[in-house]
Amino acid sequence: MERKKIVIIGGGFAGLNVARKLAKANCDILLVDKQNHHMFQPLFYQVASARLEPSSISFPFRALFRRSKNIDFRYATVTAVKPEQNEIETSMGTIPYDELIIATGCRTNFFGNKNLEQHAMAMKSTQQTIHIRNTILSKFEKIIFVDDDEKEELMNLVIVGAGPTGVELSGAFAEMKKNVMPRDYPHFDFSKLKIILLEGSPNTLNAMGDASRKWSRTYLERIGVEVRTSTVVADYDGHDLKLVSGELIPTQTVIWAAGVTGNTIPGMDETIMVRSRYRVNRFSEVENHPNIYAIGDISYMETPKYPQGHPQLANVAINQGKTLAKNFQRKWAGKEQVPFEYKDKGSMATIGKHKAVVELPGFKFQGYFAWMVWMALHLMLILSVRNKVVVFYNWAWSYLTGDSSLRLILRDERDREALRRND
Repeated sequence: MERKKIVIIGGGFAGLNVARKLAKANCDILLVDKQNHHMFQPLFYQVASARLEPSSISFPFRALFRRSKNIDFRYATVTAVKPEQNEIETSMGTIPYDELIIATGCRTNFFGNKNLEQHAMAMKSTQQTIHIRNTILSKFEKIIFVDDDEKEELMNLVIVGAGPTGVELSGAFAEMKKNVMPRDYPHFDFSKLKIILLEGSPNTLNAMGDASRKWSRTYLERIGVEVRTSTVVADYDGHDLKLVSGELIPTQTVIWAAGVTGNTIPGMDETIMVRSRYRVNRFSEVENHPNIYAIGDISYMETPKYPQGHPQLANVAINQGKTLAKNFQRKWAGKEQVPFEYKDKGSMATIGKHKAVVELPGFKFQGYFAWMVWMALHLMLILSVRNKVVVFYNWAWSYLTGDSSLRLILRDERDREALRRND
């Protein structure tokens, strides 16, 4: 068989798993990504809340594939796909392919609101997560000496979206307020600092069961989070968050966790898109493009179990990547390919120290044991042994002391000047 050149756009859970499964196959693989590392996004909230360093959950592609002779990496941004020429255009030039895999994932959806996009903070990349940490720690330093009018804006920390990310973030910041701020700032009263969680639907963790919804809200309110459901944001100017009801919440800190949209690439036929995702068949082939595939959050695959497409979850992306790699090998061997079928392994979210909710098929539970399960499963998914040890050490230290000692504000001079201008 002629040796195929496979180009993978995106090194998230989906793209990474295709590459790893084909590491010894009779093909040449080129992974293209605008980051030089894989990011373990489920723990981004811990970086944003200064519990983990970014390096603990980031894995350079060249280090991951240094022993894989058939895998190469290009640090570049893909600007267009040219299906007729079997090429992609990138910031580093044109790259040809025999088979193309689009695994670009998703980005934050601000629903067309330019003001929100400009002033609210997203959390879909390592850089954005570090920016949140820097911004919040800088605001804490600023609160001490500003006048009362501005202090009100600084004392309201707003998180929009009460899915797993929003719930985990608000719980982490509430614990920081309780356990860390009194020790870091013994001469300032942070008791009036408000952690406000806004959600447009009637519940927190709305995609989970009733018990998890009720339990998560009850616990968040117990640790001091102001939870407001059925509340929709209309606009934000950097100082006042306006709700659809007309109410204004004075704040300089808004984290947007209220939705995602696909990272599409120019050049593909827009008629094959469904809600900013590429329509694919059960073998992940993009409609009307037999040598182009889409997997993970960017793909839209209808199955009897999921007639509206699969949920945009890490487990779906991982399994689609593994299945596609298996089907490549079966196709090359002249064997019948296997249609993708996702088996729901459940969902979970941590809410605070030794508190989590876990929903497995046929078994739902909350509390301390759920937190232990959450912790064990996330440690298993982290790629390297070194990083597993680092993350476990940080968790153990935080559990025993209530502290993390990672509250570093890291800005270069250009960041400082931008911050001064924004202030």
